[in-house]
Amino acid sequence: MGIASDRDALLLARVRAGDDAALAAVYDEHAGLVYGLARRVTRDEELARDITQEVFAYFWEKPDRVDLARGALRSYLALLAHRRAVDEVRRSEARSRAESASGAPDEEEGPEARVVAEAARSWGGQRVSELVGTLPAEQREAVQLAYYEGLTYVQVARALGIPEGTAKYRLRAALARLRTHLTDEAREAIS
Repeated sequence: MGIASDRDALLLARVRAGDDAALAAVYDEHAGLVYGLARRVTRDEELARDITQEVFAYFWEKPDRVDLARGALRSYLALLAHRRAVDEVRRSEARSRAESASGAPDEEEGPEARVVAEAARSWGGQRVSELVGTLPAEQREAVQLAYYEGLTYVQVARALGIPEGTAKYRLRAALARLRTHLTDEAREAIS
């Protein structure tokens, strides 16, 4: 873990007393290490900068959490940076999984989405494009983003500046409308 130096003890005492010059000295001495660790774990420069700021803000707010008997200030800050970075990576992965799950067609929507996709393939897309063109503008935009550009519900919602539930509703309504417009001949062709 590293041995705490007299300098660490002095700087920590000054930070505990509210000396922002001492915080600046700690930052100057250890920011490179904290940023480098966060950057290696997250592989994202902006996120690493944010984590670096969080680490030093936490240190400033809770300097009593540092126990120099257990190791050097450098070790404490490095451990804190690593934990924050790992937590952020986990949060990011959880968000990605949630977005992927919400973007997947659910049981209720699956058959309609398949009908549209199959019709587009069997007709070369021309007839489906014509039908999509007859949809109300907000439904048409949602369909184009989701099925032609491959965006998830969450991404469609962001792109249109609407809630996710509204994006899902527009897509479901559009698919239901398209399905009713498909001719019996087309349905038989894709069955």
